Amino acid sequence: MLGYLNNKQIEHVLQSLIIGRIGCHADDRTYVVPVTYAYDGKYIYGHTKEGLKISMMRKNPMVCFEVDVMENMSNWRSVIAWGKFEELKSPEQRKEGLKILMNAVMPLMTGETTISHPMSDSHQKTIEAMKGVVYRIELTKKTGRYEKT
Repeated sequence: MLGYLNNKQIEHVLQSLIIGRIGCHADDRTYVVPVTYAYDGKYIYGHTKEGLKISMMRKNPMVCFEVDVMENMSNWRSVIAWGKFEELKSPEQRKEGLKILMNAVMPLMTGETTISHPMSDSHQKTIEAMKGVVYRIELTKKTGRYEKT
């Protein structure tokens, strides 16, 4: 059976995952790229290095965001959302954005391949040491579909 996710189900899918895909478009070019994210009910938060994705979103901040949960080809849920990219530049904004992201991602980082340095001190030192671009996307429209057998 195919169907539409209601708002509560859409929010659940967005809150429960940490890998999604951003679709951006600039200079007659479309780019879709996977990202690690955190969702706070209004914004998608992310952190990345300078590159094509950031360059394109700075030129055209209107983006698409997609996540999916796939149990098998007949049992899945997918959410597509649209929103506006915003770079978090002030130290306070960067710190808050990274804190939200770290709180979502850190519980899933479990081994040497996912942790690049010891976390024995605190998340605070990790957040302060992080370089790169911190951003958020305000989700303004969301839709979801599912298939269930």
